[in-house]
Amino acid sequence: MKKNALKQQITAAIQACLEKKAEELSILEMEKGSGAFTDYFVLCSGTNPRQVQAIADEVELRLKNADLRPAHVEGYKQAEWVLLDYVDFVVHVFSEKARKFYDLERLWKSAKRLEPSDLRAIPRTRKIEPKLVSPKKKKKKMKVRKAS
Repeated sequence: MKKNALKQQITAAIQACLEKKAEELSILEMEKGSGAFTDYFVLCSGTNPRQVQAIADEVELRLKNADLRPAHVEGYKQAEWVLLDYVDFVVHVFSEKARKFYDLERLWKSAKRLEPSDLRAIPRTRKIEPKLVSPKKKKKKMKVRKAS
């Protein structure tokens, strides 16, 4: 998959998490050869089971609209740790308690930590020629007449 397309998908997942008020958002870029089965982890927390499910639902909906469906989903009914596997990246939505217990950031401490701004696709720039304005085409000021 192209890197820019992947970054756009991850950005969409992050936006979905933030829209549902996810807390402690973290993005990990996994090292090549680290044994990780994916390229990126997106981790966040919800404050209660309904919010955990709402975050997972919004991620799925947002990515489904972009024709991307998870290869696998785990933990939705229990809503302690919902895992949405999109092959090239995995979204983990935790309860606060499960997040502390599993501590994936410590487990994958060799992974590079990213900010959402790091995932913005680099747009292709096109050289734009500046428009020159002829001095004769300057706008004339109109005089306002007073009514008597």
